[in-house]
Amino acid sequence: MKHLVASFILVILLLTPSLALMNISDSHSLDGSVGTQTIQVDDFQGMVSIQDSNVFSEWSGIMDYKTDLFAVKLFSKRACILAKMDQAVFPSLDDISKALDKQTFKHYPSTHGLTYTVLPNRVKSLAQYRTAIKNVCREFPTYFAQQQKEGTAQAIDPESCFEIQLLFFMGLSICGEIPGL
Repeated sequence: MKHLVASFILVILLLTPSLALMNISDSHSLDGSVGTQTIQVDDFQGMVSIQDSNVFSEWSGIMDYKTDLFAVKLFSKRACILAKMDQAVFPSLDDISKALDKQTFKHYPSTHGLTYTVLPNRVKSLAQYRTAIKNVCREFPTYFAQQQKEGTAQAIDPESCFEIQLLFFMGLSICGEIPGL
């Protein structure tokens, strides 16, 4: 019995550091606004979840690094937006983990001007997506958005844009009228 208890304690001591690296969470006050942003990194699932509680522009989202998709629930628009992540612009999962773990604060390229335009057709079913994306978009109409390549963006009404800031990593705009709203 003593050997079983000793083995159990040894396994817990060996697993604890690796489990801690799998799921990192941090909250930050948002500059110039009322609210906080909570970011959770799950290295094992390849996911970053963000909860932004700014009272003027509340949103939550998932960055799914295994499928290169991100989903953003825009509470004020009562809609969820799905889009492809541009790996050349988005910080890597490892970069986010390290920054939240306070190991490094690397400077990232400016993403001002990174714009996604909402497409008019509603996503009919979320069944093909991973559970985290389905959970973010549950109960909200969901639309795809397409990244506008720099210099090719059409004339967009700035009033139709929702600005998203992911800590100091990046900012992006989701623009366009959301059908049916």
